Amino acid sequence: MRVVIAAQAERTHFLGLVPLAWALRSAGHEVVVASQPELAGAVSAAGLPFAPVGRDHHFGRISRRFASGGLPLLDFGEEDESRLTWRHLRDGHRQLVPFWWRMVNEPMVGDLVDLCRTWKPDLVVWEPTTFAGAVAARACGAAHVRFLWSVDLFARMRGLFLGRMEEQVPEVREDPLGEWLSGLAARYGVEFDEELVVGQATVDQVPDVLRIPVDGRLGVRYLGMRFVPYNGRAVVPDWLRERPEGRRLCLTLGTSATDRFGGYTLPLGEVLEALGQVDAEVVATVPLKARQDLGTVPSNVRLVDYVPLHALAATSTATINHGGPGTVFTMAAHAVPQVIVGRARLFDEPVLARRMAEAGAAVAPEPERVDTRTLYEGAVRALEGESLTRGALALRERMASQHDPAAIVECLERHTIERRPA
Repeated sequence: MRVVIAAQAERTHFLGLVPLAWALRSAGHEVVVASQPELAGAVSAAGLPFAPVGRDHHFGRISRRFASGGLPLLDFGEEDESRLTWRHLRDGHRQLVPFWWRMVNEPMVGDLVDLCRTWKPDLVVWEPTTFAGAVAARACGAAHVRFLWSVDLFARMRGLFLGRMEEQVPEVREDPLGEWLSGLAARYGVEFDEELVVGQATVDQVPDVLRIPVDGRLGVRYLGMRFVPYNGRAVVPDWLRERPEGRRLCLTLGTSATDRFGGYTLPLGEVLEALGQVDAEVVATVPLKARQDLGTVPSNVRLVDYVPLHALAATSTATINHGGPGTVFTMAAHAVPQVIVGRARLFDEPVLARRMAEAGAAVAPEPERVDTRTLYEGAVRALEGESLTRGALALRERMASQHDPAAIVECLERHTIERRPA
């Protein structure tokens, strides 16, 4: 069968799709990745065919405004549902739809629909912010599925929103996402329904113990897939090819901190000074531009610009990280105990941190209370704590029990046959 993988140009969102894309190709299917031109390098580096569609979006630039306090958006990770009132959800979606989803989808949807109508895929796989993929699939008669790169906050929030809206009198009901997506779909002769939001099925890499509840009325059908680490094209350096003689602590705070959010939330020099006191080698992934003012670092600290994270995880005893799903799941796949210090209200990072802590595989201090002392104590606990080691091992077993990408391909083949028009 022919498969289009649709992803708006966000590199980290695309990377999680690569193992499934290669499983599809290995099974003999034709695969084309469709995205905005900015993603061409990441796709070609993965050895996959690329079809540029539309123009690049400006979400990264706007995100920097958000990081500096310019846009107080709805907190998708809010667990206290009493705070998620109708007014709060409505006002949050009024901001969120144009700020995020419209911005990344509008520049690509026309070309993507044209590609699908011309190439005629049997299946479209789309990451959860690329609603254009669902629209294009419906416009050309293809089956389509969502592919999650983290916990399903999208379906959870959609269910909460619809529930709150139903409680209102008809005169005050308002659905910013539904109204925008209805108009977008109508341009191409497609009628809106919730399938455009949650897909006909959803491939989910999140192990069951970390999943969050979703409103059953949405009818989300999950296909659990084993997470396979892929961090992009990389070369494994000599020092990373063997396990260290002693313990190794990996410190990685994510590329978005420096590329998009203006720097780290904690003073890096002080963090490294505190970690200089732990009984372990500390490997800190720090971009060259962020090292300029560091000066001398402790003797047990190794600064590296970029290394393949899966190789570093395989040789690490513990990790301190920012809570990004690619990092968290890569470390979890290698049973590495974690200290997660995500930014408060930054979409999925706080939620993942809490779920990992509840699973017994991580320490997750409150973001507002994190300081160098907290990091030091968390590092010692992750390096030496038997309970965290047991929790990390148990989580790895749960992850390994899910279907591998090849098995998911068989599910997608059946799904496509079932959805094929008579």
